[in-house]
Amino acid sequence: MSAEGGTKAIIAALLANLGIAATKLLAWALTRSSSMLAESIHSLADSGNQALLLLGGKRARRAPTKNHPFGFGRERYIYAFIVSIVLFTVGGLFALYEAYHKYHEVHAGKENELLESDWWWVPLVVLGAAIIMETFSFRTAIVESNKVRGEASWGEFIRNAKAPELPVVLLEDFAALLGLIFALFGVGLTLLTHNGYWDVAGTVAIGLLLVTVAIVLAVETKSLLLGEAAAPRERELIAARIRANDHVLDILSLRTLHLGPEQVLVACKISVRPTDSAQLITDTINAVEDSIRQAVPSATHIFIEPDIFRAAVASSG
Repeated sequence: MSAEGGTKAIIAALLANLGIAATKLLAWALTRSSSMLAESIHSLADSGNQALLLLGGKRARRAPTKNHPFGFGRERYIYAFIVSIVLFTVGGLFALYEAYHKYHEVHAGKENELLESDWWWVPLVVLGAAIIMETFSFRTAIVESNKVRGEASWGEFIRNAKAPELPVVLLEDFAALLGLIFALFGVGLTLLTHNGYWDVAGTVAIGLLLVTVAIVLAVETKSLLLGEAAAPRERELIAARIRANDHVLDILSLRTLHLGPEQVLVACKISVRPTDSAQLITDTINAVEDSIRQAVPSATHIFIEPDIFRAAVASSG
């Protein structure tokens, strides 16, 4: 996956969320709408999340060290996992807490400040403008994702993507748009019916939405942190290139592991003829490594172990 595409989508989302957060906070300060406060915190959390993704991308580019000989590519997964935690706590749980607090105010018969305020129209304008800005950010994420998504459905793309940035931004922007609609629903019906429970309902919907998206992100990123194999198509290409060499009799084992979004480790055991010389085996391994790298450029670390063919047959019997 293109790192530039992910970075472009992150920056677009960051700029949009900073502008949206500022306008939402102003609207909340004028009206004290719980939906507006939940959405303000949501946008601030998203802005922090995009900053975390940019930081993770920068740290992942560090050169390998003695203690980390395979580099720091997985830092992108770690920061994406932190994003899911921030979205769950700062976004989702705060919105649910605010809904709980607002419910008790409404239940106690306190007047809704939104209904009493001369600025009742501000949330509607702010939410409308935020929907427009968030749509542009979402569109950028979709365009960049389509460049690498291929024939995969959106669900498959999010589940199988090895680079976390675009799936994270896609889910965040999708959640942001839905959250804005929920907030508009809550504020609009509160103004129409003069019933503060609609504001509470909108806030609850925002909180549940963010918690759900955060859980999805956590599950997908956890799988990447644990270590995922290369995509099926890449594994097929690697196996085909190994078998294409005339001096390789069989593949005894083949393992792949993503060390980062654009770094794949390949560990393979092949069988060779007992009469092959050390020079021929060495040349075969070098040729297979070059062939694999041509077919799968992300295969940055390749380890091939030769085994005698008759020993392999005996052990398998």
